Amino acid sequence: MSARAVKNARQLLLEEYRGVLSTHSRSMPGFPFGSAVPYCLDANGWPLLLISRIAQHTRNLQTDNKCSLLVGERAAEDVQAAGRLTLLAEARKLVDPPVVEAAARRYYRYFPEAGDYHRVHDFDFWVLQPVRWRYIGGFGAIHWLDEVALANPFAAGDGAQEQGMVAHMNDDHAAAIAHYVEQAGLPASPPAQLAGIDSEGFHLRIGQALHWLPFAEICETPLAVRQALVAMARR
Repeated sequence: MSARAVKNARQLLLEEYRGVLSTHSRSMPGFPFGSAVPYCLDANGWPLLLISRIAQHTRNLQTDNKCSLLVGERAAEDVQAAGRLTLLAEARKLVDPPVVEAAARRYYRYFPEAGDYHRVHDFDFWVLQPVRWRYIGGFGAIHWLDEVALANPFAAGDGAQEQGMVAHMNDDHAAAIAHYVEQAGLPASPPAQLAGIDSEGFHLRIGQALHWLPFAEICETPLAVRQALVAMARR
């Protein structure tokens, strides 16, 4: 297994926030059914989805929870030369109230326009538990990978640690965030907000778009995150 392939695959998963979910069709047995879905990553680094109970893909998953998620580079001009990742997974609906609430707090930081769909419009949170990964990094760079996801140490439990760091940055360090945006060449308007922090980087939300910026080194503690963010603000 190539360590570089694993890192590149995970970076693609972090950089993108939408993919094609393929399920086993219940109404057309034997045929795959693909649908576009947004996602963020949960504390385990697994894709977290919010899907309607009446959606076709939800009905399919209720019959057979084996599925796949295809993620590709959003701005690729040549799709065959660009990176793409297929996750083979087993979908699991979240039912434990504290787990659902933690998922909701995290998901709505990434997709605030989703509101309270899971309560008002019969939407539920599902996670895709990885079984195997297929990563293609361009022509000839083809890999089967068993381990790609990386647990987020700051999102464990109720996610309060990550939520506190995100709130602190958004409330007290708007100038630093604006600097990150400028340095990365991202749109300056509307103002960016942090959506999430993991050990390898952080997500900025600009309007409805999400952008992941990497740290120079892996950060395993809040202090390391603070030092990384300060260093990026001083560039």
